[in-house]
Amino acid sequence: MSTIQRNGTHPSAFGPAEYFTGTVRIDAPFQMEAPARAGGALVTFEPGARSNWHTHPLGQTLIVISGVGWHQCEGEAKEEIRPGDVIACPPGKRHWHGATSTTAMSHIAIAERDEHGKAVEWMEPVSDAQYLD
Repeated sequence: MSTIQRNGTHPSAFGPAEYFTGTVRIDAPFQMEAPARAGGALVTFEPGARSNWHTHPLGQTLIVISGVGWHQCEGEAKEEIRPGDVIACPPGKRHWHGATSTTAMSHIAIAERDEHGKAVEWMEPVSDAQYLD
């Protein structure tokens, strides 16, 4: 039997300061039941807000739905992301994503849990110099 997770059944939450810089709102979080491993949420970054550096053991998919943001994999140039863009972050690749310095951005983030139940490894914050470079 399929299930429907109704909009509004989970309250909005702020992204914790240990994982994000700036104001970040997380809505509609979901985690599929085993044997499925996918989970995710709608994440909104206010201008200047971004994630810490992080990795995903099985990768991550981002689907930008509004605003303009930035995404960067370590060792690569920062890229602008816009509504309709789908970003595939490879397994184990350090990266960050968030709003631009002047424009909010929302994306749907999807990641799978590995055999140990882990979907993300959080690391240090993205410095202002890294963010604005």
